[in-house]
Amino acid sequence: MTSTTLSQNEIDKLLGGKDVLDPARNDGSVQLYDFRRPHRVSKERLRTLESMYERMVKSLEGWLIGRVRGQVEMRLQSVEQFSFGEFTMSLSTPCASFILDVNDSGGQQAIIDIGQDFSLFLIDKLFGGSGQSLPEHRPLTRVERMALRSVIDRMIVLLQDVWADHITMSFQVSAFEAFPDILLQTADRDDPVLVANVQVTAGDVSSLVLICLPFGILDKFFTNTSKRRVNTATGSDQERAVSRLIAEQSLRATRVTVAARLPEFQMTMRDIASLTEGGIISTALSYDSQIHVRVGAQERFVGTAGRVGQQLAVRVHGAVQEAGTVTRPDSFTNAPFAPSVVPTPSSSF
Repeated sequence: MTSTTLSQNEIDKLLGGKDVLDPARNDGSVQLYDFRRPHRVSKERLRTLESMYERMVKSLEGWLIGRVRGQVEMRLQSVEQFSFGEFTMSLSTPCASFILDVNDSGGQQAIIDIGQDFSLFLIDKLFGGSGQSLPEHRPLTRVERMALRSVIDRMIVLLQDVWADHITMSFQVSAFEAFPDILLQTADRDDPVLVANVQVTAGDVSSLVLICLPFGILDKFFTNTSKRRVNTATGSDQERAVSRLIAEQSLRATRVTVAARLPEFQMTMRDIASLTEGGIISTALSYDSQIHVRVGAQERFVGTAGRVGQQLAVRVHGAVQEAGTVTRPDSFTNAPFAPSVVPTPSSSF
């Protein structure tokens, strides 16, 4: 073992802590720590959060494409911890922020800001416009805010769903605010919040959608260190076989709602106003138009409409993949008409 004698200059530097305190010479081994706002998002929790919000973003993207009948691309940019003051400073003026009451949370509130440019794009498309960006910088009117409620309500449902495995939350829209300074009245400036940044591209519009949740309602997620484990089957081979049979029977007995939907078609307001009970709607669709079959809330199959005896039926041609393509089994190529889905009274066309 060798020993090295330190010079007086080196001893002075160590005692003075210059290498540690000088930011210019910090090699990354020392990190600044803010005791007023401790960092609570570990790498493991961050991966979980990113996975949750990515599922939500993809579901919202598919839903929006169907509503605006145009291309909308959404991508999760980041999930970060901020103070509430920093979050409000990141908003544009005017903003398009919906304030949500978190039920059973002691009066805490969440915020969804859909961005000024993206909100104008959605309003234009929802009212039948082309969706071209409008150089307007003004607060949204009451009618425009009401038109966006369907989008916010859908986001709330998806947000509750992705958090359901960890925390049961319920949101209710309580207000709308167009000025970030007034938002500071809903919470303390130094309160920590979790913000999901979603990049949205629609036509020539590029914007951010921000989802802000207070840390006060997320304590259970960050303090629960237990990991979910998959229970392995135990017991003898006969006991495991019985358990498997019971599980299969329960799964097969589960009922789900199956709905067959026609492609979208347009009607004039005159035709709609003249509808009466027992009337016939002319869709102008061909008899072999593609039918979309939804299982629960997901679009899973495509097919064509037909009839078996006195019942309406749908012949399934294939499954809808994630990319929107259809997988067509070979058995359907030359098979006679035999419906794979027969609508029940709970199903709808």
